[in-house]
Amino acid sequence: MQTDKIVIITGASRGIGAATAKLFAQNGYGVCINFLSNDMAAEQLKHEILQYTARCITVKADVSKSSEVQRLFDTVDKKLGCLSVLVNNVGILKTQCRLDAMDEQRFHQVLTTNVMSCFLCSKQAVKRMSTQYGGVGGAIVNVSSGAAKSGSANEYVDYAASKGAIDSLTKGLALEVAGEGIRVNAVRPGLIYTDIHTSGGEPNRIERLKSKIPMQRGGEPLEVAEAIYWLASEKSSFVTGSFVDIAGGL
Repeated sequence: MQTDKIVIITGASRGIGAATAKLFAQNGYGVCINFLSNDMAAEQLKHEILQYTARCITVKADVSKSSEVQRLFDTVDKKLGCLSVLVNNVGILKTQCRLDAMDEQRFHQVLTTNVMSCFLCSKQAVKRMSTQYGGVGGAIVNVSSGAAKSGSANEYVDYAASKGAIDSLTKGLALEVAGEGIRVNAVRPGLIYTDIHTSGGEPNRIERLKSKIPMQRGGEPLEVAEAIYWLASEKSSFVTGSFVDIAGGL
Protein backbone atom coordinates (compact mmCIF):
# COMPACT_ATOMS: atom_id res chain seq x y z
CA MET A 1 0.00 0.00 0.00
CA GLN A 2 2.75 2.45 -0.89
CA THR A 3 1.77 6.10 -1.10
CA ASP A 4 3.72 9.14 -2.23
CA LYS A 5 3.56 10.59 1.29
CA ILE A 6 6.61 11.31 3.44
CA VAL A 7 6.85 11.66 7.23
CA ILE A 8 9.64 12.97 9.46
CA ILE A 9 9.52 11.72 13.05
CA THR A 10 11.94 13.35 15.47
CA GLY A 11 13.37 11.29 18.30
CA ALA A 12 12.19 8.17 16.51
CA SER A 13 14.70 5.55 17.58
CA ARG A 14 12.74 4.40 20.64
CA GLY A 15 9.41 4.40 22.44
CA ILE A 16 6.52 6.36 20.99
CA GLY A 17 8.65 7.61 18.09
CA ALA A 18 9.65 4.13 17.01
CA ALA A 19 6.09 2.81 17.26
CA THR A 20 4.90 5.77 15.19
CA ALA A 21 7.56 5.22 12.53
CA LYS A 22 6.54 1.58 12.11
CA LEU A 23 2.85 2.47 11.90
CA PHE A 24 3.38 5.08 9.18
CA ALA A 25 5.57 2.62 7.26
CA GLN A 26 2.88 -0.04 7.50
CA ASN A 27 0.51 2.48 5.91
CA GLY A 28 2.83 3.09 2.95
CA TYR A 29 4.64 6.25 3.98
CA GLY A 30 8.25 6.98 3.25
CA VAL A 31 9.83 7.48 6.68
CA CYS A 32 12.66 9.61 8.01
CA ILE A 33 13.88 8.38 11.38
CA ASN A 34 15.55 11.27 13.19
CA PHE A 35 17.70 10.39 16.20
CA LEU A 36 20.37 12.00 18.36
CA SER A 37 22.84 9.36 19.54
CA ASN A 38 21.69 5.72 19.42
CA ASP A 39 22.91 4.65 15.97
CA MET A 40 22.28 0.98 16.68
CA ALA A 41 18.64 1.50 17.67
CA ALA A 42 18.00 3.72 14.64
CA GLU A 43 19.48 1.20 12.23
CA GLN A 44 17.57 -1.66 13.82
CA LEU A 45 14.34 0.29 13.44
CA LYS A 46 15.19 1.06 9.82
CA HIS A 47 15.75 -2.67 9.21
CA GLU A 48 12.28 -3.41 10.62
CA ILE A 49 10.63 -0.64 8.61
CA LEU A 50 12.15 -1.85 5.34
CA GLN A 51 9.81 -4.82 5.63
CA TYR A 52 6.94 -2.42 4.92
CA THR A 53 8.40 0.30 2.71
CA ALA A 54 11.49 0.68 0.55
CA ARG A 55 11.67 4.35 1.44
CA CYS A 56 13.29 4.81 4.83
CA ILE A 57 16.27 6.87 5.90
CA THR A 58 17.92 7.66 9.22
CA VAL A 59 19.24 11.15 9.92
CA LYS A 60 21.33 11.80 13.01
CA ALA A 61 20.69 15.39 14.08
CA ASP A 62 20.22 17.49 17.22
CA VAL A 63 16.90 19.12 16.38
CA SER A 64 17.31 21.79 19.05
CA LYS A 65 19.95 23.38 16.76
CA SER A 66 18.93 25.37 13.70
CA SER A 67 21.78 24.24 11.44
CA GLU A 68 21.12 20.57 12.14
CA VAL A 69 17.38 20.96 11.56
CA GLN A 70 18.14 22.59 8.22
CA ARG A 71 20.39 19.65 7.32
CA LEU A 72 17.68 17.16 8.38
CA PHE A 73 15.02 18.72 6.18
CA ASP A 74 17.38 19.24 3.23
CA THR A 75 18.33 15.55 3.43
CA VAL A 76 14.67 14.53 3.33
CA ASP A 77 14.08 16.82 0.35
CA LYS A 78 16.88 15.15 -1.57
CA LYS A 79 16.44 11.52 -0.54
CA LEU A 80 12.71 11.10 0.01
CA GLY A 81 10.89 14.01 -1.59
CA CYS A 82 8.03 16.32 -0.68
CA LEU A 83 7.21 16.33 3.04
CA SER A 84 3.63 15.42 3.99
CA VAL A 85 3.74 14.99 7.78
CA LEU A 86 5.97 16.15 10.63
CA VAL A 87 5.76 14.44 14.02
CA ASN A 88 7.53 16.50 16.69
CA ASN A 89 8.23 13.71 19.14
CA VAL A 90 11.58 14.69 20.70
CA GLY A 91 11.43 15.10 24.45
CA ILE A 92 13.75 14.71 27.42
CA LEU A 93 13.32 14.80 31.16
CA LYS A 94 15.72 14.71 34.07
CA THR A 95 15.78 13.06 37.48
CA GLN A 96 12.78 13.71 39.68
CA CYS A 97 13.09 16.69 42.02
CA ARG A 98 11.35 19.84 43.19
CA LEU A 99 11.75 23.08 41.29
CA ASP A 100 13.78 24.67 44.11
CA ALA A 101 16.35 21.89 43.72
CA MET A 102 16.75 22.35 39.96
CA ASP A 103 19.70 24.24 38.54
CA GLU A 104 19.57 26.70 35.68
CA GLN A 105 21.42 24.42 33.27
CA ARG A 106 18.87 21.63 33.69
CA PHE A 107 15.88 23.92 33.20
CA HIS A 108 17.48 25.50 30.14
CA GLN A 109 18.35 22.14 28.56
CA VAL A 110 14.87 20.68 29.03
CA LEU A 111 13.11 23.71 27.59
CA THR A 112 15.62 24.13 24.77
CA THR A 113 15.41 20.50 23.70
CA ASN A 114 11.67 20.10 24.03
CA VAL A 115 10.43 23.50 22.83
CA MET A 116 13.11 24.78 20.46
CA SER A 117 13.10 21.50 18.52
CA CYS A 118 9.36 21.82 17.95
CA PHE A 119 9.70 25.44 16.85
CA LEU A 120 12.61 24.85 14.47
CA CYS A 121 11.17 21.73 12.85
CA SER A 122 7.70 23.24 12.52
CA LYS A 123 9.18 26.31 10.84
CA GLN A 124 10.94 24.17 8.23
CA ALA A 125 7.81 22.08 7.71
CA VAL A 126 5.61 25.13 7.15
CA LYS A 127 8.02 26.48 4.54
CA ARG A 128 7.61 23.23 2.62
CA MET A 129 3.92 22.47 3.16
CA SER A 130 2.20 25.87 3.13
CA THR A 131 0.33 26.90 0.00
CA GLN A 132 1.74 30.36 0.69
CA TYR A 133 5.18 28.94 -0.19
CA GLY A 134 3.95 26.83 -3.10
CA GLY A 135 3.35 23.68 -1.07
CA VAL A 136 0.37 21.36 -1.21
CA GLY A 137 -0.47 21.27 2.49
CA GLY A 138 0.26 18.70 5.15
CA ALA A 139 -0.03 17.90 8.83
CA ILE A 140 2.04 18.55 11.93
CA VAL A 141 1.46 16.45 15.05
CA ASN A 142 3.18 17.48 18.27
CA VAL A 143 3.77 15.08 21.14
CA SER A 144 2.89 17.00 24.28
CA SER A 145 2.15 15.33 27.63
CA GLY A 146 -0.45 15.03 30.32
CA ALA A 147 2.15 16.85 32.40
CA ALA A 148 1.17 20.05 30.60
CA LYS A 149 -2.09 19.89 32.57
CA SER A 150 -0.95 18.29 35.82
CA GLY A 151 2.25 20.33 36.30
CA SER A 152 4.19 17.25 37.55
CA ALA A 153 4.73 18.74 41.00
CA ASN A 154 7.67 17.32 42.97
CA GLU A 155 8.93 15.47 39.90
CA TYR A 156 9.28 17.32 36.60
CA VAL A 157 7.97 20.89 36.71
CA ASP A 158 10.50 21.85 34.03
CA TYR A 159 9.29 19.07 31.72
CA ALA A 160 5.67 20.05 32.38
CA ALA A 161 6.48 23.67 31.58
CA SER A 162 8.07 22.66 28.29
CA LYS A 163 4.99 20.65 27.34
CA GLY A 164 2.74 23.55 28.28
CA ALA A 165 4.71 25.61 25.79
CA ILE A 166 4.15 22.89 23.17
CA ASP A 167 0.41 23.17 23.75
CA SER A 168 0.49 26.93 23.19
CA LEU A 169 2.67 26.57 20.12
CA THR A 170 0.29 23.94 18.72
CA LYS A 171 -2.76 26.16 19.10
CA GLY A 172 -1.10 29.32 17.79
CA LEU A 173 0.51 27.69 14.77
CA ALA A 174 -2.71 25.85 13.92
CA LEU A 175 -4.54 29.18 13.69
CA GLU A 176 -1.76 30.77 11.64
CA VAL A 177 -1.67 28.12 8.92
CA ALA A 178 -5.23 26.76 8.89
CA GLY A 179 -5.92 28.62 5.67
CA GLU A 180 -2.71 27.41 4.04
CA GLY A 181 -3.49 23.70 3.88
CA ILE A 182 -1.72 22.70 7.09
CA ARG A 183 -3.37 21.11 10.11
CA VAL A 184 -1.54 21.26 13.46
CA ASN A 185 -2.61 19.10 16.39
CA ALA A 186 -1.13 17.41 19.43
CA VAL A 187 -1.39 14.27 21.49
CA ARG A 188 -0.99 14.36 25.27
CA PRO A 189 0.16 10.94 26.48
CA GLY A 190 -0.17 10.07 30.13
CA LEU A 191 1.67 7.19 31.78
CA ILE A 192 3.05 5.20 28.86
CA TYR A 193 5.42 2.23 29.06
CA THR A 194 8.62 3.73 27.62
CA ASP A 195 12.15 4.03 28.94
CA ILE A 196 11.81 7.79 29.48
CA HIS A 197 10.90 6.94 33.08
CA THR A 198 14.37 5.48 33.53
CA SER A 199 15.77 8.91 32.63
CA GLY A 200 13.72 10.30 35.50
CA GLY A 201 15.31 7.86 37.93
CA GLU A 202 12.28 5.59 38.41
CA PRO A 203 11.99 2.81 35.80
CA ASN A 204 8.91 1.36 37.53
CA ARG A 205 7.06 4.67 37.90
CA ILE A 206 4.00 3.46 36.02
CA GLU A 207 3.60 0.46 38.32
CA ARG A 208 3.65 2.82 41.31
CA LEU A 209 1.05 5.15 39.85
CA LYS A 210 -1.23 2.98 37.72
CA SER A 211 -3.79 2.54 40.51
CA LYS A 212 -4.55 6.26 40.12
CA ILE A 213 -5.45 5.78 36.45
CA PRO A 214 -9.17 5.11 35.96
CA MET A 215 -8.35 2.31 33.51
CA GLN A 216 -5.94 0.82 36.08
CA ARG A 217 -3.04 0.36 33.66
CA GLY A 218 -0.34 2.20 31.77
CA GLY A 219 -0.54 2.84 28.05
CA GLU A 220 1.47 1.27 25.24
CA PRO A 221 3.49 3.27 22.67
CA LEU A 222 1.35 1.90 19.84
CA GLU A 223 -1.77 3.35 21.47
CA VAL A 224 -0.19 6.79 21.21
CA ALA A 225 1.07 6.10 17.68
CA GLU A 226 -2.46 5.25 16.52
CA ALA A 227 -3.70 8.67 17.67
CA ILE A 228 -0.77 10.41 15.99
CA TYR A 229 -1.49 8.59 12.75
CA TRP A 230 -5.18 9.50 12.88
CA LEU A 231 -4.36 13.18 13.38
CA ALA A 232 -1.98 13.05 10.41
CA SER A 233 -4.45 11.24 8.16
CA GLU A 234 -7.34 12.50 6.07
CA LYS A 235 -9.70 10.85 8.54
CA SER A 236 -9.14 13.91 10.74
CA SER A 237 -9.43 16.36 7.86
CA PHE A 238 -11.59 18.85 9.81
CA VAL A 239 -9.43 18.75 12.95
CA THR A 240 -6.83 21.41 13.74
CA GLY A 241 -5.66 23.14 16.89
CA SER A 242 -6.91 20.14 18.88
CA PHE A 243 -5.50 17.86 21.57
CA VAL A 244 -6.04 14.15 22.07
CA ASP A 245 -5.44 12.96 25.64
CA ILE A 246 -4.17 9.39 25.76
CA ALA A 247 -4.08 8.88 29.49
CA GLY A 248 -6.54 6.17 30.50
CA GLY A 249 -9.01 8.69 31.89
CA LEU A 250 -6.66 10.98 33.79
